[in-house]
Formats: sequence, structure tokens, C-alpha cells
Amino acid sequence: MTIEAAIHDKAIQFCGDAVEMCAAAGSGHPTTAMSISHITAVLTHHAMRWVPSEPWHPGSDRLVLSEGHAVPAVYAALADLGAVVGKEGSEFSLTRDHLLTLRDTDSVLDGHPNPAEGMPFFDAATGSLGQGLSVAAGIALAALKDEMDRKVYCILGDGEAREGQVTEALDFIIDHNITNVLPIFNCNGYGQADATSGQQSPERMVAKLQAIGFTVLDIDGHDPAAIVEAIDGFKAGPEQPMAIVARTVKGWGAPCLQGQGWHGKVATGTQLEQVREELGLTSMKLTSAISGDAVLRIEPPASTPEEQFGPENMPTLTEAMNSIDKGLVLKSGKFATRKAFGMALRMLARNDKRVWALDADTRNSTFTQDFLAEPEATDRFAECKIAEQNMVSVAAGLAAAEKVPFCASFSKFLTRAYDQIEMAIISRANIKIVGSHSGISLAADGPSQMSLPDMAWFRSFTTAKTEDGEPLCWLLQPSDAYAAYGLTMAMAEHNGPCLLRTHRPDVEHLYDDNTVFNLGLFEVLTEGRDLLIVSAGYMVHECNRAIDLLDKAGIDATLVDLYSIPFDEDALLDLANANGGNILVVEDNFGAAIGSAVADACTASGDPFTIEQMHVRKIPKSSRSEDDVLAQCGLDAASIAKKAGSMVGVAVRS
Repeated sequence: MTIEAAIHDKAIQFCGDAVEMCAAAGSGHPTTAMSISHITAVLTHHAMRWVPSEPWHPGSDRLVLSEGHAVPAVYAALADLGAVVGKEGSEFSLTRDHLLTLRDTDSVLDGHPNPAEGMPFFDAATGSLGQGLSVAAGIALAALKDEMDRKVYCILGDGEAREGQVTEALDFIIDHNITNVLPIFNCNGYGQADATSGQQSPERMVAKLQAIGFTVLDIDGHDPAAIVEAIDGFKAGPEQPMAIVARTVKGWGAPCLQGQGWHGKVATGTQLEQVREELGLTSMKLTSAISGDAVLRIEPPASTPEEQFGPENMPTLTEAMNSIDKGLVLKSGKFATRKAFGMALRMLARNDKRVWALDADTRNSTFTQDFLAEPEATDRFAECKIAEQNMVSVAAGLAAAEKVPFCASFSKFLTRAYDQIEMAIISRANIKIVGSHSGISLAADGPSQMSLPDMAWFRSFTTAKTEDGEPLCWLLQPSDAYAAYGLTMAMAEHNGPCLLRTHRPDVEHLYDDNTVFNLGLFEVLTEGRDLLIVSAGYMVHECNRAIDLLDKAGIDATLVDLYSIPFDEDALLDLANANGGNILVVEDNFGAAIGSAVADACTASGDPFTIEQMHVRKIPKSSRSEDDVLAQCGLDAASIAKKAGSMVGVAVRS
């Protein structure tokens, strides 16, 4: 049997399996799966160097299915090879019988790809369209820097190519000359509701890709010889990034499923019988006249990266500053949390080869620029330009390659990448997000630069847990330089998503090198008996000033720096009980964040508490100073002290 006949044979089998498994599930996207059947067969059974029995092999070529709803075709290919699936400790070889469990609660065959649910063939959860090529670029970039001969393939839909992130990823690939990643555009001409736009036609896709800087091959996506020739050309090592535009048919092999109206629909009853008959006729036409042994072979991985480990000991902030002759800066008594994060990142660059830094054209503000100050780490810095969505998904790809990526921008700008962050969390990617210029303390730049709803959004992930009992994401908000430095180190050590929220102004030191910062804890700055004030980040300093006003009014307050969410709820509520059950939460962002987290803990305890929340309750405007913007929003020390006094029945004068 020739390779062409063998690929046709496998493709037709995968089409039939896709139709059957979606029919059994009662939902799915069999026609899209059928359009990538030949491409899938060539990749999994011929082109990719991998070991079906060892899907975790660190040297394997990788496939990122950005067009995640087409996954039944890949499931069918894995079942045909008996590939190992399941979570570590409960692995098993996939069979065609397992395919009929698609989308079942207890099945590893999720509706869209997700490695966290027992599908290790994939590196990232996909299905929210437009993200896969960025992930693939991250995996490929890591391989280049590790000097591995790893190839990374990414299948995207033509309708999906309308997403702006796809162009961000293409630009990134050209910027970094990533020649070991191959975007394959599946141009079947249909989206969900209608035919795709002419802007995503094969001809226009070829022109766009060439204009960006790609070598482009325009092929028939159901011609085995053309697919093999194109991919073999890529494997030979192109001089510049390469892409394939594959013209395909949605519902290939079964004419009754082709055309408009079949997206996300399954065949049942007599329709299903007709599909089976048509696939049989297609098989007879393309494979029955050729006999002999199949020539499809899977090669093993070409190389394996050297395993990397984190350092056992890291310098303190004082030691770090002294090592670059900046000890006097620290001794001045003030240092911004964003700058301390940069110093921690520099020490990680020096001591931990797993750590990468990514930025979106803000490195001189976020201080990721400090990473570049270490010569041996410059090839582990990825400038992503003004493309936050691509940056986060590239980080997810780096995490899949066992790196520890820190990606940073202004907290406000990260809101553009919320979908990408959520998909990384769904994948359980070990990414570290750092948002600078958080809250309202940047003042003069105004609300377009202020992150106000971000705390609530990220806090929502802390209310759910992984299979290991960890929060889906840790939310960290340091109040001084020592806290920012220590929490950055804690993030690097933790295996899982974290957000670090830093602010712009230089602030006074509250801690020293002896303070240990751990995820899930908090610090008690002052101890009292009348009232518990809870805050984090920049607002801890304003609350400190309010404490002085309360002291003058005879009010003895406890101040807690709640730098981590989740936190030790029992310990915090014990403090509240020791302060008459009175809790005031202060934060410089919109609500549903720290205050809600504390309120939820109070409710769950069943004990009586009085809780008041102070947060931003309007859209701020520019102010000349931090003090001005805090007063504008009613979050200055005088306002905090007045609210605290009202809770214990004492009038406080500023």
C-alpha cells in the first residue's frame, strides 16, 4: 500500500470514528474533524516524532490543536495507535471502544482538548479560538533556546484566523525567527453561523502570511502526497518561518454532511446510516484498488532536554541589592514594589535557568528590564510588544515546556488577556502573571491606566481548587519592597498560576529580610482590641496613617496586611473576635475583592461580625498626587479613620 493510500485509509477511518463518537455523545463537531482528517493522519502517523506509549516524553514533537472543536479526529488517531492517556498513576491505552465515551463526565475525552483532564498528548487546553498558535510558539521558542530539534505543529481554522491574537502570534514568530513551529490553516470555508469572510479565503490568507514574512505552501488538505511533501519540507529546516494553507472540505468523505448548517451538529438515525454508506464508497474509491503493507511509521523523538532544577537558596533583598552596588537605595527607607519585583526577577534570572521573563513593551515600567541585566539570561527574555493576549498564551507554551514564565504588563492592560489567562488556568499551566501600576495610586495617568475590577476577577479563581487542593490561582498583593521580593520568590517556587499585583509609588519599608512571606498567610502590623483593619498593597500605608489618627482618638486598632488570597481564615477571624468582632476592609480598587473574601469567611464561620468595606465606588479621574486621588475616592487616612471611628461609636477628627 502506498503512503497516499495509507493516509486516505486512516483519514476515512478517523472521519467515521468522529461521526460515531459525536453521535454517541449527542453533541460535537464531526464535520470540522473530518476536514482535518488527512492532516491529522499525516502528523500523528508519519511526520511527528513521538512515542504513543510515552506521551509525557520531554523530547516529543508537539501538536497544538487551536481549532479545539475538531478534536474528535485526533482522539480517533490516538485510539488507532493505542496511545496512553489518563492522569499519571491511572494511565491506560486508548482504544476505539473508548471513543464512544466522548464528553462523558468520567471520560478523558473532553469536548475540547485539555491535558489536565487526562489527555497528555496535548500541552494546553484549547477551544477558545485564536490562542493555540501563541502556545505553540512558546513551546517552540523554549526548544530553540534549549537547542532541541523539536518540531511544533499547530492546526488553526480559517474563521479562527480572524481573531487578532493570531496576527499577534504570527508577528511574534517572525520577530523571534521561530522556524520550528508550523502553523497549518484549515481552510474549509465555513464558520459556525455562515461561510467565512473573503478576508479569510485561502488566497487572502496566503497573501497575508507572505506579507508578514512567512514562506507559504498552498495545498489541497485532502491530498496525502501534498501534505507529506509540505510537512517534510518543514522538517528539513526552513530558513525563515513557514506556514501551510490547506484547502479542505467540511464534512469530507460524506457529501450529505457538507455545506452550510452542519457546524456543531451530529448525524442520527437514517442520516447516520447514509454517512456510513458514503464513507464506505469514499473508501472503495480511494483505497480498495491498492493493496500491500502500510508504509506509515512513527519515528522516536530526536532529542531530550536536560532536566533543570530550581536553586536551593536565594539571596535576601539586601544581599541582592548589595550585589549590584545598590545597597544605599534600599537604606534610603523607600522602594517601590515594582522595583523590588524587578530585583527578585533578576536574582531568579541569575540563579534559576527555568525562569523566563516576558513583557509587552512596558519593561522599563514593570522592571522586567532587570532580567536583561543578567547576560546569561537575555535569551530567556521574550519581548512581546503591545500584544498581551499573545504574551500570556506564549507563557502557557513555555510552561508546557517545563519553564517558569513570568509575564508582566500594567495590571490594566492585562484585562485584555483575561480569556487567555483563564485558558492557562484551565490547563493548570505554571504561569506567573505580574500586574504593575495597580489600583489608583498612579494618580496622574487617570482611569484608563488604573486596574480597578482586576482584583474581583482574579479573586474568583481563588474560590475554587485543583485536584490537589490548591486554589486555581493565588492572588498576591505586596505592600512593601521586602514583601514584593519575598512573594516573587514564593511564586517561582510554587507550581501553579499566581498573580502578583505591584504598584508604582516608592513606599516606606514595613518589613525586613527576616520576614518570611508564604502563600496563604498574612502579617499583623499592629495589635489592638477595638477594631480590625484589613488591607493590602499600597493601602496598607494609608491605613498605617489612619492608625495614628485612631490612636489620638483613643481607638486601639489592629492592622493586618492581607497580602495573600486565599488566606488563613481561622487566624484572621480569631483576630477579629479579639477586636470586638469589628472588621474594616480597605482597598483601592472596585469591590467584590478583598472585602468580599473576608465577608465570605465571616459568613462561613457562623459567628457574628460587623464588617464594613471601603473601596473605589466611582470612576476616578486624574490627580496630581497619590494623596489627591485617595482623597478624591474617599480612601485617604482621614476618611479611613472616620469610618473606623463610626464603627466603634467614636468621632475621629483629622
